[in-house]
Formats: sequence, structure tokens, C-alpha cells
Amino acid sequence: MVNEKNSLIAMRHSTEHVLTQAMLKLFTKVKMAMGPATDEGFYFDFDYDGKITENDFEKIENEMHTIADKNLPIKQKIVSVNEAKKIFAGNEYKLEWICDIEKRGEKVSIYETGDEFVDLCAGPHVPSTGKIGFFKLLSVAGAYWHGDEKNKMLTRIYGTSFSTKKELEEYLKNQQEAKESDHRTIGKNLNLFVFSDLVGKGLPLLTDKGATIKRELERFIVDEEIKRGYKHVVTPHLAKTDLYKTSGHYPYYKDTMYPLMKVDEEELILRPMTCPHHFMIYSSQLRSYKELPLRIAEIASQFRYEKSGELTGLVRIRTFTLNDAHIFVEPEKVKEEIKNVLDLIDYANGVLGLERGKDYRFRLSLGNKDDDKKYYKDDNAWDNAEKALKEVLIETKAPFYEARGEAAFYGPKIDVQVKKINGKEETAFTVQYDFVMPKRFDLKYIDAQGQVKQPIVIHRAAIGCLERTIAFLIEKFKGNFPTWLSPVQVKVLPISKRHITYANEVTTKLRNERIRVEIDERNATLPGKIRDAQMEKVSYMVVVGDKELKNNTITVRARSEKDYGECKIEEFIKNIQTEIDKKIIN
Repeated sequence: MVNEKNSLIAMRHSTEHVLTQAMLKLFTKVKMAMGPATDEGFYFDFDYDGKITENDFEKIENEMHTIADKNLPIKQKIVSVNEAKKIFAGNEYKLEWICDIEKRGEKVSIYETGDEFVDLCAGPHVPSTGKIGFFKLLSVAGAYWHGDEKNKMLTRIYGTSFSTKKELEEYLKNQQEAKESDHRTIGKNLNLFVFSDLVGKGLPLLTDKGATIKRELERFIVDEEIKRGYKHVVTPHLAKTDLYKTSGHYPYYKDTMYPLMKVDEEELILRPMTCPHHFMIYSSQLRSYKELPLRIAEIASQFRYEKSGELTGLVRIRTFTLNDAHIFVEPEKVKEEIKNVLDLIDYANGVLGLERGKDYRFRLSLGNKDDDKKYYKDDNAWDNAEKALKEVLIETKAPFYEARGEAAFYGPKIDVQVKKINGKEETAFTVQYDFVMPKRFDLKYIDAQGQVKQPIVIHRAAIGCLERTIAFLIEKFKGNFPTWLSPVQVKVLPISKRHITYANEVTTKLRNERIRVEIDERNATLPGKIRDAQMEKVSYMVVVGDKELKNNTITVRARSEKDYGECKIEEFIKNIQTEIDKKIIN
């Protein structure tokens, strides 16, 4: 399996070289920057003052096929730094890489494609251009050199390649399906959220419909957490920088925090996380072991600077709402409490229609003792924490894998990895074992023997960042939300003008029962109204005409086109309320 993966990487890496060779032949004044093979294919960044669009892909691919048909040998050559500088003279991007290699005191690896092309590269590659398989260019985008907005914007071309035509066609089909299910497209079509350049990048504006989904998620998780013993609080959206210097976040997260604000004699900053605020609530009074575990939770707005090139719809934004909590627990009861947390996560995900092992799994993110910046020096504490998390995952039969070096600086964690519609995994939220913050904030409790002890803190979310969760759900359900989450649960459709009065009476009855309902009073045909309601992905359509008016009934139709026929409105209300209350996935 490893050999197959390496072979695929080599093939895609070589296809990327063929792309670059084709670009240099077709476009004048193009400079090659850099580009790697990826799990999905490859990409390459070009410095080009003109504009490359997907309309250019056909001629680029034709040239790539010409190069592949030549079956040019691809050979590695090791050269000196001075020789490399001569080869790539005039290309500041390559020279920068060469200078980095020179600082490390290493030789320079280049790959030559016949006598036609050469690039700075460590490999691996296939033997010749005829071995690059079946390829397709996918998209083009802007990308800053090194991802830094202070640098020049480059042109990034994405592509992929596979060993067989069948694999490529299957991948492209899956990509098309993923594109059609993209939460950005569906969210726009359903008017769930918008972005405004005047407001700012990465700052989503939820419409009334998008806000409805968010509000339902908040109500669901807050009610469930309170049932499980959590105490919900409200804390400020900003704090003195001293708070984050005490926690240690400031040096680690400084580049992702917003600039300081000088207010009177204080330096304030928008909070990138909530934990220090909750620590202040904990330490506001002396705690007893009888109070532990103390579970402090909050639906918390947080603010982090994400590079503009990394912003993605609702998945990666600059202000978000986290279903956050911090649990203060005796060290000997940590495993039991983490099991409770995983149980809540599994329950909440199940309600949202996510299946453990299929839609999400866990990543055990471990520390790296060689990383001074991300490893708090307490080997014994790290070992105990990692052992506890791993034992919990094994004992609960959780699907998980390990990732060394992915831990936070204050301890190991369990990341909840959600599979997106395109097959990629995204970290939705974490369960963090923290033995560092209690020391930094001198958190204490009195144990059963009257001794002063330090608690362990578990940082956790149950459904994570609400905006990101909404994005996952949009893609999973393709906008066809379960009725309890649907922004509009019922659309009342009067057949003609003479039925509008009765339709309004029906609408009022539904609204009084706290069912989200709209009425379509347009002068349009019934098939047209039904079609539009289905496009809006409304859960149910209620049709009223002469028959319904006479019988004091309604006719119910589902968005799935299932016709439930004529019934009393009281019967429909009872059925839909049951569906909503039980949060049935319909």
C-alpha cells in the first residue's frame, strides 16, 4: 500500500513538472515558483502578469500530452550551489530556495526532463514523461508566495493524475458531485449567509434563515449540556493581553490574534479562545472536591486572523461561535470524565445524522518532545496524559489513529475528524487534556483530606464551531435539512386568490404552535409554487383549495414529492411536532 502511494506521488509530481514545462512554452514571461504533489493531485504556482483561466486548460493539456508522448527521460542531477544559481539565474523564487539549501550546507538536487526542461526538485519522479498516467487540470486560483499577503500574488494551477482512465473519471465524477454539494453554492442558493467586501473578508453575515439553523443548534446543545451537569456562562469578547500572556497563548497565537487596542491605561485584545475567561470564573472562589468535576460551558464568539488565501466559506473564517466548555476535574477522575465527553459527542453527532466511523473518527494528537515551542517540559505529565487519552479511545472502541506532533503546547488532545462531501477530513473540534494551564493560573481545590490540590482541565466542544458545523450539515444533507433544522418547515400554498384568507388562517394556526411557516400568496400556478418550494427545500407544503376550504382540512405534500393527502390541520401539527421534538432525520 505504501509503495502504491509513493508511486502515485511520484507520478503526480512528474505531471506537475510536465505542466510547468508546458506553461513555459505556451506563455511568455512566465516564471516558475513552486508546487508539490498532494493527496488529491498536484498544484504549481507561477509568476505571470497576464491572466490564466480555465479556458486555457485545453491548450495547456494538449501541450502536456505532446510532452508525455515524447517519453522524455526524467533524471536527477546533484549540483553545487553555485551551479544551481547559474541555472536559475533571474528566478528569485528558485534562488531563495537555493539560498536556504546553502544555509543548511547541502548539495542541490535538480531534475532534467530530457534536454528541454529543468527544475529545482528533490523528487521523487517516474522514469519518463510517458509514465505520468491520465491527467486533468482542475482549477486556477491566486496564491501568495509562502502564503504571505505581503508577497506577490501568484497564479496557482491545480491538477490531478491517476494510473488508469477509470480512476480519473471516477475522481472527476466525485469532484463534480462534491462541487454541487458545496456549502458555499447551496448556502447562496438557499440564502443562508452572505459575505460583504465592505464588512470584511472571512466575516459571514447569517441571514434570518441561516441564523435559524444556528439558533436551533445552540438551543439543542445548551439544553443537552445543562441536562448533563454543565453550567452555562457568558463572558466578554475581549480581555487584557495580560490574560493571554499568563495563559501562554500570546506568544504561541500572536500571529493569529488581532492587533492590540489601547483603551485608557489597558491593552485589550479580541479573544481567540475562551479558556482563560473560564479559569477566572473557577478561581473567583475557593473550590472543594465536592464541586468537581465543574463543567463551565459557553456559546462563545471568538476571533482569529486567518490568511485571506485560506478563508473558505463558513469552514474557515475570522470570527466564529464555538460551543466551548472547560471541565475542572480531579486527576484520578480524568478518564471517566473524558468518556462522558466522548459520549456527549457521539450523542450530539448522532442527532445531527453523523455516523461514528463513517462520517467522523478521532485523531489522537500526541506531543513531540523535540519541539521546544510546542512541548511543555514535563515528560511524566505528557506520558500520563497521552496514556489516559489512548486508554479511553481503546476502552470506548472509538475509531482513531495517532498523529505525533499535532498536540497543543499544553497537552495532548483528541481531534474529532469529520469527513467532508469531497472525502477530505477536517478537524471539527477537539477534546484537550490540559495539565499546564492549572499551573499557570494557580488553579486549586481542597481534596477530601483537606489538602490543596491542582485540578486537570479538559477543554472540549460537543458540536464545535457552529458556522463550520452548519457548513458540514449543508453538504451532508445537500440543503435538505431535517425538519427541526429547516429554516422554513412549512410553506402554505393557496391555489387561487379566493383561498388566501383560509390559507392565512392555516398559517396562523401553525405559527401559534411555533412551527416555522411561510405563505406563498403570489399569483402563480400551483405546480409553479410547489416547484419553487422544493427548490427552497422546505420540509412540507400545505395546499389549500376549494376542497380543503369546504372540509376545513389541508393537503400535505413533502419535499420528497410524497403526497400525504388530505387531513385535519390538528393531525398535521401533531405529526410535525413529533418529528421536530424527536429530531427525526427525514
